[in-house]
Amino acid sequence: MAGELDGRKIAILVTDGFEEVELTAPKKALDEAGAVTDIVSPNKTTVKSWVTNNWGHDMKVDVNLSDADADNYDALLLPGGVMNPDKLRINEDAVEFVQSFVDLGKPIAAICHGPWTLIETGMVEGRQMTSWPSLRTDLENAGAEWVDEDCVVDNGLVTSRKPGDIPVFNKRMIEEFAEGIHSEFTETQNRYKIH
Repeated sequence: MAGELDGRKIAILVTDGFEEVELTAPKKALDEAGAVTDIVSPNKTTVKSWVTNNWGHDMKVDVNLSDADADNYDALLLPGGVMNPDKLRINEDAVEFVQSFVDLGKPIAAICHGPWTLIETGMVEGRQMTSWPSLRTDLENAGAEWVDEDCVVDNGLVTSRKPGDIPVFNKRMIEEFAEGIHSEFTETQNRYKIH
């Protein structure tokens, strides 16, 4: 996969409480594929991960959310962890940032609890998706078709269930990110857009 993403810039949106391996392993795969990755966060300097049942490591924030612009990125990665997307989905700036990727038709990959934030954009309606099982009802109530598979790709949207799915998630994420903008993705969003 080396070189597949040369010249591509990827935003990784997180706040405190993201599942560490759901950021570090996909980020490593993206970097090895040639992408430039930025950790974007509402936090100014560092963001704290979660590992199993305890706080994990602090990681450097590359771009503060208030300074981030989706126009500067080719794709978006949303790691999971329970606390992380639960905080992001009530952060207006975070939802607007994610919405910008949706509006531009740029590919998005979300794992575990990551799809929670996507619900706030209205983009899950009519999409086939997967997630951590506890999000199933939330996604179905938002109009998604939820399936229990290790990785689901639906026209530029890549979703997976848990850390054990990361190898296939990384592979499919890189494929979709390499494809770039999905015009049908934008057309679908225009049909379901929340005004």
